[in-house]
Amino acid sequence: MKAFTIVITGRVLLVSNRLPVTVVEKPSLSVTPSIGGLVSGLRSLYSDASPLWIGWNGVAREHLEGKENDVEELLVQHQCRGVALSSKDIDEYYHGFSNNTLWPLFHYFPQYVQYKQSWWKAAKRVTEQFRDVVLEHYQEGDIIWIHDYHLMLLPGLLRERLPKATIGFFLHIPFPSFELFRRLPYRKEILEGLLGADLVGFHNYDYVGHFLESVRQLLGHDHTLGLLSTDKRVVKTDSFPLGIDFEDIQRQLKEDSVTAECARIKKQIGNRSLILSVDRLDYSKGVVARLLAYDCFLSHHPEFVGKVSLILVAVPSRTKVPEYASLKRELDRMVGLINGKYGSLEWTPVVYMYDSLPFEKLLGLYSAADVALVTPERDGMNLIAKEFVASRERNKGVLILSEMAGSAKDLGEALLVNPHNLQEVADALYTALTMPVQEQIAGMSVMRKRLERFTSQRWAEQFLAGLNGAKAEQASLSSLLLSPEKELQLITDFRSSQNRLVILDYDGTLVPFSKDPLLATPDAELITLLKSLRSTATVVLISGRDRNFLDEHFGKMGVALIAEHGAWTKKPDGSWECFSSRSDDWKDFVRGLLQGYCDRTPGSFIEEKHFSLAWHYREVDSGLASVRLAALKALLLALLSNFDLQLLEGNRVLEIKPSGIHKGQALEPWLSGDPEFILALGDDATDEDVFEQVPERAYTIKVRPGQSKARYRVVNYVDVLSLLHKLL
Repeated sequence: MKAFTIVITGRVLLVSNRLPVTVVEKPSLSVTPSIGGLVSGLRSLYSDASPLWIGWNGVAREHLEGKENDVEELLVQHQCRGVALSSKDIDEYYHGFSNNTLWPLFHYFPQYVQYKQSWWKAAKRVTEQFRDVVLEHYQEGDIIWIHDYHLMLLPGLLRERLPKATIGFFLHIPFPSFELFRRLPYRKEILEGLLGADLVGFHNYDYVGHFLESVRQLLGHDHTLGLLSTDKRVVKTDSFPLGIDFEDIQRQLKEDSVTAECARIKKQIGNRSLILSVDRLDYSKGVVARLLAYDCFLSHHPEFVGKVSLILVAVPSRTKVPEYASLKRELDRMVGLINGKYGSLEWTPVVYMYDSLPFEKLLGLYSAADVALVTPERDGMNLIAKEFVASRERNKGVLILSEMAGSAKDLGEALLVNPHNLQEVADALYTALTMPVQEQIAGMSVMRKRLERFTSQRWAEQFLAGLNGAKAEQASLSSLLLSPEKELQLITDFRSSQNRLVILDYDGTLVPFSKDPLLATPDAELITLLKSLRSTATVVLISGRDRNFLDEHFGKMGVALIAEHGAWTKKPDGSWECFSSRSDDWKDFVRGLLQGYCDRTPGSFIEEKHFSLAWHYREVDSGLASVRLAALKALLLALLSNFDLQLLEGNRVLEIKPSGIHKGQALEPWLSGDPEFILALGDDATDEDVFEQVPERAYTIKVRPGQSKARYRVVNYVDVLSLLHKLL
């Protein structure tokens, strides 16, 4: 096994619901290896990077009374630390909230979802226990890597206590579409918990997209190329498909126990073709539908009766959950039906194994099989498919894979099927069993080479490298952040100067954005603040708002006003002056275009100003908004060149106005006096003209993350108000 190629300066704290070992009480206290996709995926990191693994030990706390120290000593020997959970915790947090609320919802089975307030309270309570254990063992410089849906609240809880820590989160199951996720009563708390991480990882970009859409719709945070800008920090999202330990599988395939198991199975099956189905017994795996498709195949192709066998391995899972018990009964019934319908004394169509098999026996089955039938109805990744491909030493064999599995993105050369289309699955079985050997080799060899490159080790390396990159991205932004030292210097320069000019944008800078711009009015505190600031400096309020709005709220407090991005100006002791004498003949034509888009884009509306028209789409679905915006921009750019107009993009608004009018040019009368101190604050693209127009010595501050010509940055409007208070 290759050593890790990335440099890890601190320890890696792996945090998951379960540890890689399970405590066994009888006949004496001991530990056994845990099974599951998460443990398999992290096996290489666990052995190479010597992390500390934190999780539940697998036994209820009350069963270990008096043995707590002995259990911890056992776990320490395996680089683990336990989180003690009671039977009630396990029942409500694990069986309840995790597996009866989150699991079915995230796997697109809303009919099985149960919402119980006691489960939600248990989830918060248990997550706090995980937090406390992590805090107990955390050392400065450690990397905290949290895993899976059980602990989605944990990144946020840790961020509250460890604001500078490096925290990554990886979700091993699908993240559902917004339409499903929005059904969760605790949806915002879940998202806020995940946004405590520096990097949130998923198996594929479909899940990334669903997460980003949910964050935008529910929390209002937009993203740029997967980089989310929250009120306090930036969070990176990305896709990291989980691989397998390819080299270890190749090594184990050569062991005598595996080759003997393969030979035993082939002898038992005889000359028949062997189809293999291995899955944990779960409704998301589509096992019953798989049997129905097999039944369909045998009925349509009677020539295969007696010449093919299906080995069905169903690993017991969550046996206490009623839905799983019902699924087991239905599976038993279907196996009996098919065997009774087609079987004989010499041949059993379905060899049914309800058991958890050791990995060497699975490898024997993989090696003996001709076809792997892996057709989950929804799966985050599915490593069974990858392990089967890795076992094909001579590149023979066929993989039939559900397009609903995350691994379908990595194994495109397989026969991809819709698991709900039984005839399609049956046809794929016929294709697989009659496929020429050379065609099998062509597809299988490509998949094997890909798995050999993209191993579980590389997955872990890429995630940790992405986490380092996320911290570097944050560091580059924080280097521009207005630090306490820089803020102190700004305040000192302000107080020591005589001729001061303060330039302020309005929306997003002095007040938060609102669904309706007319509702974003200044409160009494802001009015008082601006009046106080006006007594010590020249204050210019420069905005895209129309002059009537600015006049109504700020016209009598002695500040200078610039409206419509520079089209109108008003000095404290003067009247409104128009910067342009341009005709507005173009408005009727453009208004008609915009109205057509409003009619087809629910949530959008037109704002009309003296010199411009603005199309607002803050309340439009992000997918629809991006399509409509691109089409509208292309249309306007093609049609408006003869009108000498320009398009101006703001925060979820597209404005059309005459060329040559901008905020920077309108400031010239106030800049011509060469003020001794200049402070300019703004939050969007329209304020870049201001930052460019003022002298280099000016303090220019961009509000919120994003590329900017400004020298410094603050997080949000709250920071702006705090700074202005400090100036006074």
